[in-house]
Amino acid sequence: MNPLLRRGWFDRLVMAALTLLALAWMAPLLWVLALSFKPNEFLLRHTDVFLAPPYTLANYLDILQTSQVFRWLGNSALVALLQTVGVLVLSSLAGYGFARCEFPGRKILFALVMFGLAVPAQSVFIPLHRLFSEWNLQNTIAGLALPGLAAPFGVYLMTQYFKAIPAELEEAALLDNASRFKTFLTIILPLTLPAQATLGIFTFLACWNDYLWPLVIATQPDMYTLTRGLASTQTNFAQSEGLGFLMAQAVFAGVPALMLYLFFQRHLVTAVAGTGKS
Repeated sequence: MNPLLRRGWFDRLVMAALTLLALAWMAPLLWVLALSFKPNEFLLRHTDVFLAPPYTLANYLDILQTSQVFRWLGNSALVALLQTVGVLVLSSLAGYGFARCEFPGRKILFALVMFGLAVPAQSVFIPLHRLFSEWNLQNTIAGLALPGLAAPFGVYLMTQYFKAIPAELEEAALLDNASRFKTFLTIILPLTLPAQATLGIFTFLACWNDYLWPLVIATQPDMYTLTRGLASTQTNFAQSEGLGFLMAQAVFAGVPALMLYLFFQRHLVTAVAGTGKS
């Protein structure tokens, strides 16, 4: 058999397998979306019929009629935005320092930062809660956003991306009497926009979907994030009679994050390719 023809069949088989895997991955999402348009009374008797009628928008209207849902939406957006901007600024500065600057203990300090990837966030909830309580940061936007600024993955990603940028660009600017900070801000940093977009997406999604920390630090309904607030409207998940309403909550909370990902997805491949260089 012609090698080109054999390669063509192989490529078709790979594409078919990937298509089947994609469909299998999307099946639960489509099931959630379909059930969100079903009446709750219908779902008490049937949960396996999700393409046939009846359909209803009542579940989404019930969410919008919740008195504080837009306050929760605003809290989530503000916390996620502040945390994303903070992580981008701190990770860029730290990554540039580790990649370009020589100082005593650099490798040891970088290893300590990477060790943070092995520490589960839940393991520090108790000391964080006590610290934030002493600082009167409970039920505040700062209390919700500050813990996420410690981002070892962001430091690692930006360090690897800065290492992939040719040092000659920076050396030429320094020879022209540009300061190191000006060189970083005007020449090096703009070249990292794909990595910035990728890190921003990951940080925003992680903050937007976070439930445990808002559950711990936010005790007043007006300071709930969207995930915390929507969960508070469902008192018993195990014996819920509002399955359609529950699925509508999941869709409502996921749509903004999905839109953000679709808008910035073209930067992901570029950033991953850049971090693979050294």
